[in-house]
Amino acid sequence: MAISKKIYSRLTAFFWISFVCGISFIALCIYLVSINYNNLFGKMPSLEKLENPKSEVASELYTSDNVLLGKYYLENRSPVEYEQISPNMINALIATEDARFDEHSGIDLIGLFRVAIKSVLLRQDNAGGGSTISQQLAKNLFETRSTLYEGELAKDNKIFRVVINKTKEWITAINLERAYTKKEIITMYLNTVDFGSNAFGIKVAAKTFFNTTPDSLTIPQAAVLVGLLKAPTLYSPVLNPENSLGRRNTVLEQMNKYGFLSQNKFDSLKQLPITLKYNVENHNKGLATYFRGAITDSLKVWCKKRGYDLYSDGLKVYCTIDSRMQKYAEEAVTEHMKDQQKKFFAHWKGKSPWIDEDKRVIKGFIEKAAKTTQRYRVLKKKFGTDTVSIWKAMNTKDTMRIFTWDGEKDTIMTPMDSIRYYKHFLHTGFMAMDPHTGHIKAWVGGINFKHFQYDHVIQGKRQPGSTFKPIVYATAISFGYSPCYEVPDLPVAYPSGDEKNTTWAPKNSDGKFSGEIFTLRRAMANSINSITAHLIHKVTPQRVVQMARDLGIRSHLDPVYALCLGVSDVSVYELVGAYAAFANKGVYIEPFFITRIEDKNGNVLEEFVPKKNEAMSEEDAYAMVHMLKGATEEKGGTALGLNKWGLLWNGNEIGAKTGTTQNYSDGWFMGITPLLAAGAWVGGEDRCIHFNYMDLGQGARTAMPIWALFMKKVYGDTTLGYKNEKFPEPENPLHVEIDCKKYKQGLEFSFDSLPVTNQKHVIPSEW
Repeated sequence: MAISKKIYSRLTAFFWISFVCGISFIALCIYLVSINYNNLFGKMPSLEKLENPKSEVASELYTSDNVLLGKYYLENRSPVEYEQISPNMINALIATEDARFDEHSGIDLIGLFRVAIKSVLLRQDNAGGGSTISQQLAKNLFETRSTLYEGELAKDNKIFRVVINKTKEWITAINLERAYTKKEIITMYLNTVDFGSNAFGIKVAAKTFFNTTPDSLTIPQAAVLVGLLKAPTLYSPVLNPENSLGRRNTVLEQMNKYGFLSQNKFDSLKQLPITLKYNVENHNKGLATYFRGAITDSLKVWCKKRGYDLYSDGLKVYCTIDSRMQKYAEEAVTEHMKDQQKKFFAHWKGKSPWIDEDKRVIKGFIEKAAKTTQRYRVLKKKFGTDTVSIWKAMNTKDTMRIFTWDGEKDTIMTPMDSIRYYKHFLHTGFMAMDPHTGHIKAWVGGINFKHFQYDHVIQGKRQPGSTFKPIVYATAISFGYSPCYEVPDLPVAYPSGDEKNTTWAPKNSDGKFSGEIFTLRRAMANSINSITAHLIHKVTPQRVVQMARDLGIRSHLDPVYALCLGVSDVSVYELVGAYAAFANKGVYIEPFFITRIEDKNGNVLEEFVPKKNEAMSEEDAYAMVHMLKGATEEKGGTALGLNKWGLLWNGNEIGAKTGTTQNYSDGWFMGITPLLAAGAWVGGEDRCIHFNYMDLGQGARTAMPIWALFMKKVYGDTTLGYKNEKFPEPENPLHVEIDCKKYKQGLEFSFDSLPVTNQKHVIPSEW
């Protein structure tokens, strides 16, 4: 039936009137939304925000050799430049998300019309959203759909909310297109989008899923990542591999459709499986996990003072750790502690290692330990005073993943058995530093950060045993005693100075006194307790405490005679710093680990310098180095075992001291070379857990191998620049004679005429 001209004319007029009215209505809506008329539509992102978009950026921690050590983040995001992104990624993104990206100005009208036809007229479910990359960026970057920008109309009306939100995204997208180039927009988008698995931005996503960088992404890899953008969980290659494969092939098909991929290439690539190298970054993995935990507290304090957010401001923190030396330290700990643990398990097989001084099992030890666990606290909160239910739960088997030296193991055991199992483990702390700069080069706070987070470098403090003796000898050297001064190894009782007028009579480690006359150097090398006690009696405990303070030891030290045998707890961090001063001509430099902090744009916010203190003269420090070398040179020296690793008698000089505490609870080893100072501690979590025999529990067996393995690896790496060399002699004459032949010839003072005062080491008034 033919339509009359009159009806046709009316239809045409109706269409154009409707079209004009519709366009006018849309224009009016856009205008009203843009000005937020009467606060009905909510705020828009300001021009300032558009020009300075802020997104959470992870702060990064770098080693001294510029290796990324770790990150601090709420959202794991690290931005890259456009030139650092593979064209494969950009092509896959444009083909899939916004084929006319280079043609529109923020809104793709053709795409919107297509969506309208498919969804409204044809009622297709796969019509798509029609959002351009610029619109998606507006939504991601400025959270246009959040309550922050919500107006009165959108609060209770879902339809209004959708219309207003879309309108805001259109306006913001257009403004973004005006403010930035196409390259900048696509770069911002790829830096801010969520790929799932806590991977925000293309750099982290490439690393997480394929262990690669954005510029190296292949076409299939790029297609997988672009496929994730539609629904990160649904199309996850880890959680839903079949969905991911199908979505990847859809992306490849889009690339073929829009000319980014030939038909032959598409046919070939779609047949390939998805090959992942999936690894989600977390603080329990990677290099220097304990160090990263320790440095965090310092960074938080710094950020609070300076007004920065460690987890979102994208700071770049440069530390003193050398990635190669850190790797060698961790390898040394693993190699030795794995072997030590086998020996410890064998030593206590079928028995409990928590024993008292009479070697009897401590009753209630595990029950007491159980009460400190998180599981017990949760049960206590749940059951209150119902202890029967608490202990029933603690003795009920459950599935758990436990640590072993051969990797984590899934098993079934009760929480109480788990506590018993973990109490059998030996622990360690190791630190190495440059004595001349104070830079900490390696830090291993324990055997496994995921399962044992207590840091035995700086948190843990234990009795140092004989490794404290060099501080006593350093005090004596500073008061004029020569390494050649001779003292007989005899039992002597010293007044303790208490109200009861009791005496203190130290014993040697083997309980015997040889009666032999020792020089101070050989006495320290052989770790003779009686002679160290003789010295602290002469120089006084108060002066030894003062020397320890000058050498950077801040832990509480009791000024008593027994201090000379290392009865007051100190940390590995403190003791390594003290020994380093001997190798640094007597100047103590506080060990430190941050050199500078930059903002996300590379501007230096602060550079750090360590605290210094002249603990003793250069000449006396060299005399102490000579004393420490005795452990590797004198007959019976406790560090002669270093020769097993080829570290002695090869043109290299090493000063060292072993330490073993009562009942072998703590094993120590401290060593210095001309360019490095390092130390290790090994022991149980509790002092009552230890080997039962000296040949197994002494520091030379438990701690020295870690130091030796580390040094062997360091010397073997020519890129580090460490080589065999001797300690440099001071330019000025020594204050004391170290040549014992000359000393015996009477070229040094006799003992009776030795000075007992020194202006630097006066007794503090509080003593």
